[in-house]
Amino acid sequence: MGRKILFITTDQQRYDSLACNGGQIARTPVADRLAATGINYRRAHNQNVVCMPSRATMLTGQLVRTHGVWANGVPLPADAPSVAAYLHDAGGYRTALIGKAHFEPALDFSHPFPENTMALQGSTGPHRGFEHMELAMHSPVARWHYGKWLRDHYPTEMQGFFQLFFIKDGTLTMNHEGGGDTGAPQVAYNPIPREHYHTDWVADRTIAYLSSLRDDEDWFIWMSFPDPHHPWDPPAEEARRINWRDLDLPAGYPGSEEQIQKILAKKPHHWLEYYNGQVDNLEGAPGFVPQLMTPDQVREVNALIHVKNELIDEACGKVLASLAERGWENETDVFFCSDHGELQGDFGLLFKGPYHTDALMHVPLIWRPAPVAHVAPAEVPAPVGLLDLAPTFCHIAGLPVPTWMEGSPLPTAQDSKRERVITEWDSQHIDQHLRTIYRDGYICTVYEGSSEGELYNIKEDPYQWENLWDDPGSASLRSDLIADLYDHLPAPRDPKLEPVARA
Repeated sequence: MGRKILFITTDQQRYDSLACNGGQIARTPVADRLAATGINYRRAHNQNVVCMPSRATMLTGQLVRTHGVWANGVPLPADAPSVAAYLHDAGGYRTALIGKAHFEPALDFSHPFPENTMALQGSTGPHRGFEHMELAMHSPVARWHYGKWLRDHYPTEMQGFFQLFFIKDGTLTMNHEGGGDTGAPQVAYNPIPREHYHTDWVADRTIAYLSSLRDDEDWFIWMSFPDPHHPWDPPAEEARRINWRDLDLPAGYPGSEEQIQKILAKKPHHWLEYYNGQVDNLEGAPGFVPQLMTPDQVREVNALIHVKNELIDEACGKVLASLAERGWENETDVFFCSDHGELQGDFGLLFKGPYHTDALMHVPLIWRPAPVAHVAPAEVPAPVGLLDLAPTFCHIAGLPVPTWMEGSPLPTAQDSKRERVITEWDSQHIDQHLRTIYRDGYICTVYEGSSEGELYNIKEDPYQWENLWDDPGSASLRSDLIADLYDHLPAPRDPKLEPVARA
């Protein structure tokens, strides 16, 4: 009998959302306890700042240009390698994914991808190496298990969620309308009881699956919460636990329209154009103009995000308590991370897109090794990536890291020799092509096909307000970082995969 693995992911959660990472609003004692007794990675980056590419990286242990999912709407090939399949086939692990998968397009209504059909077919897998899947997304659509469960048992409660999409002139359109107290975009106070909301549903279904396993079985369970991703519509009975009126504006919010314009003017042109509404950010909320967003709307969105983060933390605590009751706590490795972050008012912006800053790239990553492994708690400042997760799971299982994985097992000590981490961006909606390296405390972003770029000294400029790309004194550093970036990027997948849906 080996070590068991509980892999917890959230969707669109910032690094600084946790108290153990400097967060001062949401109460996250469960994640904080995992960090205090495990390893907290202070500089973990994703390899893409939107859902599908990042999740494909976590499943395959590969860079984006290798697995080929270069944008939302590009499905991971059916024959793509999977760490779940490897653990199951080579290590005898029982495998399950409960919650959000999103390896396949969620908004595709013409291709029968298994993620979008299995619930309606009464199936729970197997799929992509997971023996068991129960899926949930941000809205209670019945094509996923959570939505079907809610429709079958509590159909009137489906109406309280923010309606993320609607049909306009025969076209599926994202709804960016305002709600709540301030008219903030994609905000709603959901009358659903907390125990029926998808955060608690994911935890409850994880506990139910655990109860089906024998004590002597090894298992890998990916517990994947759809929150705190927009829309921001948590249960109303919990949503007021943080009063938005009591919040200060985020530290990364420049404070005035004049200051926002001044900061964004130093960045590549699409930053200011998004703020002014000259270009549409189709990766966030089409039609949303950040310039029209009021400070109170920023506060209300942040308050609801922090509420969602607290509910996730409490749900994690419920699952960990169930592990302790089974006597599994001592032999279970627990991971906690997110696929990408959220601008959340930084630079006067919301949502995500072609913006390679800490708000989107820098993600929480905590590994609490099983106590039987006798790994000392640590804080690791060296750069690591989400592509390092799959090799770490192999290491825990006592399996060799397969050659198709491009990451390496996560370091467990401060003196790691890791030097760099790379993030990429391409989109079927936005004609920007970003290649970013983090190294030696600098973020350097190349815009392929353009003379524009970004360079930031994170220690001196933690909010990335001062772009050094055109600074003569930084020219040598910029050239060195760009050369290092391309020295460590593999060749792109050929042929390039095609998108089949919007997201």
